[in-house]
Amino acid sequence: MGLLDRITTPADLRRLTPAQVDELADEVREFLVQSVSRTGGHLGPNLGVVELTIAMHRVFESPRDTMVFDTGHQAYVHKLLTGRQDFSALRKRGGLSGYPSRGESEHDVVENSHASTALSWADGIAKANVVQGRTDRHVVAVIGDGALTGGMAWEALNNIAEGHDRRLVIVVNDNGRSYAPTMGGLAFHLDTLRTTRGYESFLSWGKRALHRTGMPGRFAYEWLHGLKKGLKDVVAPQGMFEDLGIKYTGPIDGHDTAAVEVALRRAKAFGGPVIVHVMTEKGRGYSPAEQDVADRFHAVGQIHPETGLPLAPSRFGWTSVFADEMVRIGRRRPDVVAITAAMLAPVGLAPFAAEFPTRTFDVGIAEQHAATSAAGMAFAGLHPVVAVYATFLNRAFDQVLMDVALHRAGVTFVLDRAGITGDDGASHNGMWDMAMLSVVPGLRLAAPRDEPTLREALRAAVDVDDAPTVVRYPKGSLVDPIPALETVDGVDVLARVGEPGDPEVLVVGVGSMVPTALQTADLLAAHGLRVTVVDPRWVLPVPSALVKLAGEHAHVVTIEDGLVDGGVGAMLAQRSREAGVATPVQSIGIPLGFLDHASREQIVDGLRLRPQDIARDVLTALAGASR
Repeated sequence: MGLLDRITTPADLRRLTPAQVDELADEVREFLVQSVSRTGGHLGPNLGVVELTIAMHRVFESPRDTMVFDTGHQAYVHKLLTGRQDFSALRKRGGLSGYPSRGESEHDVVENSHASTALSWADGIAKANVVQGRTDRHVVAVIGDGALTGGMAWEALNNIAEGHDRRLVIVVNDNGRSYAPTMGGLAFHLDTLRTTRGYESFLSWGKRALHRTGMPGRFAYEWLHGLKKGLKDVVAPQGMFEDLGIKYTGPIDGHDTAAVEVALRRAKAFGGPVIVHVMTEKGRGYSPAEQDVADRFHAVGQIHPETGLPLAPSRFGWTSVFADEMVRIGRRRPDVVAITAAMLAPVGLAPFAAEFPTRTFDVGIAEQHAATSAAGMAFAGLHPVVAVYATFLNRAFDQVLMDVALHRAGVTFVLDRAGITGDDGASHNGMWDMAMLSVVPGLRLAAPRDEPTLREALRAAVDVDDAPTVVRYPKGSLVDPIPALETVDGVDVLARVGEPGDPEVLVVGVGSMVPTALQTADLLAAHGLRVTVVDPRWVLPVPSALVKLAGEHAHVVTIEDGLVDGGVGAMLAQRSREAGVATPVQSIGIPLGFLDHASREQIVDGLRLRPQDIARDVLTALAGASR
């Protein structure tokens, strides 16, 4: 029986000897590699925080002391140390979430959060502790250097600095990366702390001297810390944090558990806000991840644990098509530039950056800045393409509305992983975009159904210079091309099934739901209906041709992978009423709410978005209307 098997609560950690702590760290890494290679998940970030998380739970007493993990994809170790060691169904229905989850444990506080929010959560909890006289507890926020590129983190730091009586410890987990190498002035400053030759030489000399003395670990660290303190202003400038009024300690080797524990105990005893700066290595202890420069192990599918290679090669996907088309556009249009928020490779902009490095801008985890900076670029004569995951555009809605749309800026937003994504959980489904963006005046949104329509939509989008444009597409592999029978004023007619004279139904497929629309049509035709299937491609604003087609049918069904409330179907119904079209519009999509983590297929099944479910609901609606 290994040490990990005997850890059921964080209190068990505090009974371990230093040697056992090191043994436990090895066991945790082996567990992560073996488990995540079978299920997929965030491997690299968790391998990097093993010693750090163990030290946190040895120094602080969760759940009385609150631990908040920014983003949360590095919380697997925290789960293991708080009694959750069944990873067999990680990120699958009924299994552990890939992020902290209140439904799983009292040790979890912030659900599947977006980045750069942890410090605001921690500030609020610490303030509540002060107001309610709870002086016996601390708040610990773990935030990566990548998340510190987000403006919200600095808003929080500005407020935390004034709270000298708040027992708040901020652990900066500094590995030089988020999804990709951390960008910007903050990255440069932290890199200075990491790589200053004088600091490194002094630290190396001190460790060698301590080794020769044989001094016990904790006392040795205290001695070295005292010597370091006098030279730190010379060899490791720290003014960026201390000028805010927040006590700073570090940088500390995040893989030296004893050193991290001493630093955390000092921070805990201080009684006010403290930043503990630890340096970690993403993917630590797993050779394929340590040797990988492309950060493929940030999140993985099923892999061979020995080699890190995927069990099955990925099929050519939507992101790859976007990547290729962007390079083609870039060669033709020197005014087109690319912007991303710390996700250059995941959103497919790496090839563009390789060919056009001076026209590619990674702004860090700062979607708000990305949108407004793009508006400025458009004003100055460029056409920016801002590529983010659909769920992350939620963070920049005000900037899209007031900085881009209000100023009629020609900016294209490309939303990867739109619709139902599934296993990453509630906050990562890209289901909000169409309903949210439907209220933006002048905005045009395309939902391509296959590779040709994606390429065509992107080319059309960058030709618009007087309004924001959006191109959205799902996660995963491409479907085979779906040709149109004909195009009616911009609306593609994809199929006509059933016999003439039967009641006519118009089925509108939106983007990735077009194959579902076609299958639904066949099922309805088998029940004696004549069905026309169309794809508007550009769904916002609602095309007038689509309203006209609605008026030519007895019943309209819209099928989308976004919210029903405020979605494409709702907008079509509204525009039809305004045009005096009385045809009822039946909207099929995602109901208002949050979706638990599960596979996409399971979510589709649960939401009754399969063709047979939709056909049944349409027949029920028609039967009710005929009574």
